[in-house]
Amino acid sequence: MILNVWKTQQLGIKTIEHLSMVFIALLIIIFIGIGIGIFLYNRRNLSDIVLNILNVIETIPELVLLVILMPFLGIGFKPTIVASILYSILPVARNTYVGLTQVDQQYLESARAMGLAEKEILWHVRIPLALPLIAAGVRIAIVFTMGVVTLGGLIAAGGLGGPIQTGIHLYDKDIIIVTGLWIGILAVLVDSIGSWIEKLLNRRYGYD
Repeated sequence: MILNVWKTQQLGIKTIEHLSMVFIALLIIIFIGIGIGIFLYNRRNLSDIVLNILNVIETIPELVLLVILMPFLGIGFKPTIVASILYSILPVARNTYVGLTQVDQQYLESARAMGLAEKEILWHVRIPLALPLIAAGVRIAIVFTMGVVTLGGLIAAGGLGGPIQTGIHLYDKDIIIVTGLWIGILAVLVDSIGSWIEKLLNRRYGYD
């Protein structure tokens, strides 16, 4: 059953497509999310407004968000990537902002005693010490992105969502089960990599 589904549904190729979309979206999410976090650190009076807007976006069901984007971006790759970014950016932005603002005062006082300016403290003290919390936000974003990219298969984005859609249309339980389990395994593997990176950063930059 497994080998038959793997061959007929081309799950190897679909896996590469799926992970490519996940990692493209994730790179953009990390870049924009950290940028928003740094911006909010410098503009703290805007933090509640921006984070609340991102929180509202995250409450929109993934499929609904894809449908909303389709009239503007068409079907396939573009709306899937944009939906992944919009849906998953909150944990990275929020954790970056919280990590930057909650650095232990003893590190800040030591940096100031060494004569570092606030901008230097941001880049050389605050950001490195915030990395474990940022990594935790990225792990959450990974899970969200995997889900959105899977749903992207319903709007012709490719990836492993395509075989799931085929299985639903044909009511083929084998396709649904095999592909669904494989997506779950991939999600666990990718999250495990994120967990490993988070632990490394905690050992390097954690307070404990």
